[in-house]
This record gives sequence, structure tokens and C-alpha cells, in this order.
Amino acid sequence: MKQILIIDDDIHIGNMLEETLEREGYAVIRAYSGTEALLVLSQKTPDLVLLDLMLPGLSGEEVLPKIKGIPVIVVSAKFDVDNKVNMLLGGAADYVTKPFDTKELLARIAVQLRTAPELSSELRYDLITLDLNMHTVTLCDKEARLTRTEFAILKLLMMNPTQVITKSLMLDRISEDTPDCTESSLKIHISNLRKKLRDISGKDYIEAVWGIGFKMRADVRTE
Repeated sequence: MKQILIIDDDIHIGNMLEETLEREGYAVIRAYSGTEALLVLSQKTPDLVLLDLMLPGLSGEEVLPKIKGIPVIVVSAKFDVDNKVNMLLGGAADYVTKPFDTKELLARIAVQLRTAPELSSELRYDLITLDLNMHTVTLCDKEARLTRTEFAILKLLMMNPTQVITKSLMLDRISEDTPDCTESSLKIHISNLRKKLRDISGKDYIEAVWGIGFKMRADVRTE
């Protein structure tokens, strides 16, 4: 089931959209401000976003560039051509002006979901290949035998290779894949993961950012 995030502070419009989308077989998530939307997106990855521009907190214009890898349809009462052009050039996949015809909006959603690129089943970073379907990790043509928790940690880091992942966010995100990691055991899991990768490749791939969290090392060093 495809999942759609509605970012709109107008309760009436949001409820109408939710009812319409659910009748069409979509799962719906709601956010009522730009700040809440970013929090939701840090925890979930919907298949498509419907984004209003006039939001409390962060505006839609501020939220749009922070949404990566997800098609965004802007749904706004702002109807001037320059605004539409700026949004489309700024990363929006489509732009619908309020008030809108629900049949047209549903058609535009269907087009975006049909043309949205399929995510690769493999993640790569330097010599590491992580297969999401087979749940395997290989380096230098050798398989790294990881626990479920180690695999979940590495997957999260490789999916966000330039981002520092805080400990609290890491625990929250990997809980979908593994229930046995706690704040007290996280460092142990990461230490074991680093050692397994280093033993095979001779490289240290994971960097601890003091007081914040962990990230993939940009300058992968040879031990």
C-alpha cells in the first residue's frame, strides 16, 4: 500500500484529502506544520508528499528543499506563475492550485507514483555492498557476517552517508528492524560492527562524532 504524507494546517482540507486518499486505497500520514513534517520525515519515508506552502513554523518553501528522494506535489492557494516556477525549479514534482478538483489531484498523484524511480536493492559505500533484499554485506568479495542489529545500523548509516545520526534517532530508526538494541548496548554493537568491517577490509568506515552520534567516515582510512 502506497503511503502519502499530507502537510497542511487546514483541518478541513486535510480531512477531505485523507478521506479521499483512503477511499482510493492509500495509507495517509498527517503533519500540521513544517516543523512537525520534518519530524515525521525523520521517522518515516512516505511514497509521496502533498505540501501546502502557508504553514505555521517552517513554511512550505523552507520544507521543500529538505525533502529528498520523495516526489512532492505542492498544493497551495498561491496561484501566481512565478511562485509555481520557483517551486518546480526548487524540487517539486508538480503544483496544484487550491481550490482543486479531487479527480485531477488523484490523477496527478497516480502519475507521480507510477513514474517514481524504484529504489535500488543495493547500497554501496567504497568497498562495501549492502544488499537490502538478501540482507548481506560484502567487502573485497568476502561476506561480513553481521548480526541483525549490526546490519540495521550499517544500513541506516549507508542510507545517510553524509549525515551524523544521533544516538536517539539511530535507536528509533533501527527499532523497525531489530528490537534488541538499547542505549547501553548501542556502542557495543557499533564497536563490533566496526571491527568486523575493519578485519575484512583493513579500513575504519564508521566515525564517532563526540557527543552527537555516528556517521560514515568521509576520508575512509586504511589501518
